[in-house]
Formats: sequence, C-alpha cells, structure tokens
Amino acid sequence: MQLSSLLAGLAALQFAAAAPTNVALGATGRSLSISEDGTTASLDGRSIDLRQAFKRNTGCKPGKGPWGGQPGPMPSAKAIYFISNAANNSVVALKVAADGTLSDGSITATGGAGMSGVDSTGNPAGADGLFSQGSLKIAGNTLLAVNPGSNTVSMFSINPWDPTKLTMIGTPASTLGEFPVSVTISQKLAIACVANSGAKSGVACLSITANGLKPLDKALRSIPLGQTTPPSGPLNTISQTFFNADNTALLTTVKGNPMVNNTGFISAFPVQNGCVSPQETRSSPNGTAVLFGVTLLPGSNDKIFMTDASFGAVTVSLSAGLTGSTDASTKIDGQMATCWATFSEATGTAFVTDVLVNHLVEIDPATGAIVTATAGATGSLGMIDLEGKGNFIYALAPGNTTGGTAATVTVFDVSGGKGAAKVIQNFAPQGVTDTVQGMATM
Repeated sequence: MQLSSLLAGLAALQFAAAAPTNVALGATGRSLSISEDGTTASLDGRSIDLRQAFKRNTGCKPGKGPWGGQPGPMPSAKAIYFISNAANNSVVALKVAADGTLSDGSITATGGAGMSGVDSTGNPAGADGLFSQGSLKIAGNTLLAVNPGSNTVSMFSINPWDPTKLTMIGTPASTLGEFPVSVTISQKLAIACVANSGAKSGVACLSITANGLKPLDKALRSIPLGQTTPPSGPLNTISQTFFNADNTALLTTVKGNPMVNNTGFISAFPVQNGCVSPQETRSSPNGTAVLFGVTLLPGSNDKIFMTDASFGAVTVSLSAGLTGSTDASTKIDGQMATCWATFSEATGTAFVTDVLVNHLVEIDPATGAIVTATAGATGSLGMIDLEGKGNFIYALAPGNTTGGTAATVTVFDVSGGKGAAKVIQNFAPQGVTDTVQGMATM
C-alpha cells in the first residue's frame, strides 16, 4: 500500500472517529490502531503523529527531475548557450574547444516566440531586449529557455556526448504571466521558477519531470509593476530570479526608477515543505536603486553579488528573515549600464559587463575594490549576459546588425589569475542577429 493512499484513508478516519478505531492491514493479521482524537496511529508498538504526516503530505508535488548524465565529469565536448529571441525563438549552442575557443554548433527551435522590450520612445530596446539576466538555465543535462513573445518556457535534454544536440522534452509550458525574462532551477527540489516582466508580472513555478514541465501554481506570485507587454524599460522591470545556495528561498531582483523616487528591491519567497511559498518579503539594500544581475558567492549561503545599473555593484548579505543588507559597494567611474554579473572560480572574483561601455570589470566581492577593467574585443559595442567556466569567461555582445556590427561572443582567458583577464577570441556565430540574449555554459 502506498503512503499517499494510506494517509488519505487515515485522513477520512481522523475526522470520522469518535472512539478508538482499528484498521485491518489486509491478510497480514496486523491492524493499525487510531486514537480517539484521531491524531495518533499505533502499529507494532510504534506511534505515528498523523498531524505531522499530513503536514508532510500537503503542498506542491515537485517532479523528480530528469537530470541524467553520469556522475563526475561529462564526456569530451562542452558548449555555451544563448537564445536568439527572434520571432521564432531558438536556443543557440556553440562548441567549446579545450583551449576555450568557440565554433558553430546548433540552432534548435524552442517552439515559442521571442520578443524585445521597448525604450522610453516606444522603439525596440536594442541590445538589452529583455532587461534581464538568466533567460536560460542549465541543471545537469536539462536546459530551460524563456519565450518572451508567447509567455512560455521550453525544456530541453542535452546530449551528454555532444552538448550542442538538444531534444525538446514535452511542450512549452505557460509562465502564468506575460513577457517571461528570467528562469531558474532548483535541482534539489526539481522545481523551475520563471519571472514575468510585462503587464502581468510576477513569478510562477513548475515541476521538472522526465516528461517535461508541469504546473505547480494556479496563480502567479504577483510582483506588480504597472507595466505593459512588451514592457518599457530598462527601469521598473524584473531583472533576475534565482534560488539561494541552499534552496531555502526564491529571490528576484527588481529595478526601480530613481527619476521618480522608486527604489528597486529584492523580492523573497521562502521554500517551505519543498514548495515555494506565496508569502513575499521585500527589501532594498542600502544605497541601491536599479538592482540587476546576480551571481552567488561560493562558500556562503547568504552572500550574493549584484549589479546596480545606476552606479556599479554591491555585495549583499541575506538575513534569516530574507532581507538584504549591503556589505560592500563598488562605484564604477564612467559606467553607463552595469547590469550583468558572474563569478570566476579561477580568480575568486566577480566580473561585470556594461551594454553601453565595452569593458569587462573585475571586482573583489569581499571589499568592493575594482581589480581591473579589461577592454572588450575591438569593434564590439558593449557586452551583456556572461558566465565564467573554468579558466574562461564568455560574454555575449549582441551588436547592431542594421549598423553592420555582428552579434558575437567574446572569450576572455582568466587562467593567469586575479587581474589577468585577456581577450582570446571574438566569435561571430552563424544564423543569429542582434536580438540574442542570455548565457549559460555546460
């Protein structure tokens, strides 16, 4: 007999019992005794507190997750990924050689649509089309990608022997909102959560199963922005959604608008009984206004490095009550839109990019001190999403196709350690335009 079936039967008995009740257990000759108040069951001299058992059996039912792959290092090839964010959205996968350099791989349709936000004049926003970080995410051999124009998220399986080969699992799933821009995965919980930044804004969570994404929520965890679809940005939009290191909270950075005295904030939903709670806590770390991209800092559950597009970056501590406070702050002189962040294990430092200034800035997250600023590849207009992997950092530069600047990925070698980042390649993938967004590595 399954535990869920037994508990369902016990639940009925709990409310019906007016006296001690014995439940025969099939042909075993044994019986389960239910107390008069319906709160305790006894079997073979052992007692079960039914109130706790019912509590554990309630709430969402996350999937087990099709993480796949063998334990330990993945065989041979590795890859990086981003989305085309074109009308017919696709995931672009590029091959990574042993020396960190890139070559063309594959372009796989998501089954959904891309869409870009608009600027203050109502024109397409250009290189920063989603105003976000994390438009696709990888856990194990599973990849998720948002479809901003169709309000869905797609799930793929990554071939472990050729990571540029993707297979869609199931069909694109609804995000319950409009204009999804950022997705995160808890492998521990087998849950994915997606942040929407349009007229219907907020976060929805889904179960990750071997057959695809399944809804966990009936309603959106609303984060009202008063936006349109597509949203007008980058101010007053959602930036990134992510789980903290021990998967006890789902956090989302939201940009404010200093021009109208609207301060950005961190939205926090605790994880309770394996489910993301609908109860939200908000906080605005001291000195911040336009919080954007995030990278977790290794070795700590409560230290998070965040960019702030209005001045640079901050290192934030998260309290037990899920409120953020500023530990260190970094003002980047000459910056215009410092929005994306990653951490490199090779250097022990964070790196940030600016869509309007073509440089990679290295920061010590413990002190906020700038280590160095490295110029991007010649000809690039500025870089957006980036991710560190091993001795390399990969940064997406959407360019301006109309103006003759191709979309590229700039590869930085950081094997020399702190302060030694250098450009080794500026690769222009085939078949993409300046709508590209996101960055994930395998």
